[in-house]
Amino acid sequence: MSNLETLQTEFAKTFGTLPERILRAPGRVNLIGEHTDYNDGFVLPMAIDREMFIAARRRDDQLVRMVALDFDSQRSEFSLDVPIECDDANRWSNYVRGVAWALRRRGIVLPGLDLAIQGNVPVGSGLSSSAALEVCAATTFQTFAQFEMSKINLARMCQQAENEFVGVQSGIMDQFISTLAHAGHALLIDCRDLSYENAPLPRGATIVVCDTMKRRGLVDSEYNTRRAECEQAARQLGVKALRDASLERLAQFENKMPRNVVRRARHIITENARVLQAVAAARQNDLVAFGKLMNESHASLKNDYAVSCAELDTMVEIARAQRGCLGARLTGAGFGGCTVNLVYADAVDAFVAGVAREYHARVRIAPQIYICRAMDGASVVK
Repeated sequence: MSNLETLQTEFAKTFGTLPERILRAPGRVNLIGEHTDYNDGFVLPMAIDREMFIAARRRDDQLVRMVALDFDSQRSEFSLDVPIECDDANRWSNYVRGVAWALRRRGIVLPGLDLAIQGNVPVGSGLSSSAALEVCAATTFQTFAQFEMSKINLARMCQQAENEFVGVQSGIMDQFISTLAHAGHALLIDCRDLSYENAPLPRGATIVVCDTMKRRGLVDSEYNTRRAECEQAARQLGVKALRDASLERLAQFENKMPRNVVRRARHIITENARVLQAVAAARQNDLVAFGKLMNESHASLKNDYAVSCAELDTMVEIARAQRGCLGARLTGAGFGGCTVNLVYADAVDAFVAGVAREYHARVRIAPQIYICRAMDGASVVK
């Protein structure tokens, strides 16, 4: 039985009828450009063939009833007739609740819905399961409520739901790529004005994601602290955002700034440059240059931004020791989750086997490894 057949079957078991629509939104891996999005910088993500799905059916009342098949079929519901509040017992539901909350704030009238939610984006892995769920929920509400909203504004609305309702100060990248991705390409996003362009993926190489299995919750991590440190750096450097700073300006002010704030700013400044250099390398199909930039990015995230951990560093070290690995770095917010690796296409099978074997030998945990394809953004499946 396929995943979609399972989703339909479970929907029918829970709600007593078949769904009217099934919708999907992809997770993502960021190839390079980490923590630059909330600093008005550049990022280069791609949507991957790991997705969130929602089976949905319209109701005659104002209830939204949800079942999460990946969380032991936990249920949660809320009414659209009253202010929408968080459900602390079923936190997964807050990403759907937050989207409904953000849409209602825009004056959009929503119908009641029955929703069955299932996905194969690993939760807490840094592959953006939360944004995929938000975008999938937004696409579901849009499909049933038939309101007009551009894909960019849909992504912005989902970001607002995560920032203001869930309480995670994420940037726009995750929701943007889940909405606007184009199959076979990465997406270069300017997070200041949200301009974007499709960027080619390096030919002759494959993107492989390695999950350390170390989990972290963004709300409880140091993510918000890093964001505050960047804002402090921008104020002290006299710029609107670290996007506008240079290493030369940082050198002029570094003796007046806390050491940790200097290091955070240095990462953002150098990472923005690496993103643009990586796009140029991809266009020239310079695999070696692209991989080198990934390696430099990891060093900066580890040493200047301090968001790596022992498991991520071990995974990167093992990956780089494998034949055919061009570059390896942590991806996502850090503190656990996944690495992203650029591997010669003809070396992928040996790379996967070698990394799995060595990581288990050293950490005593079996990693999950995903050979990734670049997918389209959110859509109606059925």
